[in-house]
Amino acid sequence: MISAIVYDVGRVEHHAIETESDLRAAREAPGTTWVRVSAPTREEERMVAEAFSLHPLEMEDVRGDVRPKREEFEGHTFVLVKTVALERGETTFDEEIRTQPIGLFLGNDWLVTVTAEDGYVAVVSDVWQSVENQEGRTLKQGPDFAAYRVIDHTVEDYFELLNTVGDTIEEIEEAILSTPDEELIEGLNAVRRDLLSFRKVVWPMREAVGTLARGDAERVSEPMEKYYRDVYDHLVEIVDLTETYRDLTRGTRDIYLNVVSQSTNDVMKRLTVVATIFIPLTFVVGVYGMNFGDHATNLPELTWPYAYPAVVVGMGLVTAILLLHFRREGWL
Repeated sequence: MISAIVYDVGRVEHHAIETESDLRAAREAPGTTWVRVSAPTREEERMVAEAFSLHPLEMEDVRGDVRPKREEFEGHTFVLVKTVALERGETTFDEEIRTQPIGLFLGNDWLVTVTAEDGYVAVVSDVWQSVENQEGRTLKQGPDFAAYRVIDHTVEDYFELLNTVGDTIEEIEEAILSTPDEELIEGLNAVRRDLLSFRKVVWPMREAVGTLARGDAERVSEPMEKYYRDVYDHLVEIVDLTETYRDLTRGTRDIYLNVVSQSTNDVMKRLTVVATIFIPLTFVVGVYGMNFGDHATNLPELTWPYAYPAVVVGMGLVTAILLLHFRREGWL
């Protein structure tokens, strides 16, 4: 699907796009031309590429799983960015990062945005809607400002994702301290995988925006560079937060291992107490449980009428003394 608007201060015109001639007419119209392409067919890709002199490899990058980047071509600048979103998985803490590429083709007085999937991407639609409603400063600026707003909206979504990840890490940590479970460590591993996937997006995104902020892009005017520098600063902060959250996941995993280890130690203490108590009892029972037949003189106390009660009382005293000792040591 292809849509086009031409805007200037106080004026927004919609252009119906059905042929390549319609695209060329929209490009040549006075003002700033913005063409929005969503899930294009091969024929639509060809039409856009011919009308705006786009290289076939650029369109291929939008369709493929290519990392964010910025490249210069004759007559335009190509910027590839990626939106991110968390999709809920099967388990409580199982979420997966879903990315969607957006291709921005920036000319002197035109902008083409291309998304490979069906449906309009929110970060593009929001800026498009503001232009249609003649809101904000977009009408007063060139296509580089509209591209900036799309990129800025994309980066804002990065913060929202990190906030969600941070809340998930806190929930897992609290659950580990109360009731450690294998499902929690699986959820933590899922968060670590998400952060790794997000890191693969945000690092090249920072480098791409950095080239726009430094003035390396020919189609970004000098007054607009400060806006891109602001986005670059946000991306630097996001990279730092990503590394911080990765460290938190490692720390939370260590907490889980320590809690499990402490629980195991508590069990071993109890088993040790039981075994230690039964060692002297087993010795006494073993000695007096031997069958000496008619040779009772070898154990003269067996003929004592109070021998059995005395042994039972003695075993009880040994047990009580050991229990008191272990309680004082903090094992009980």
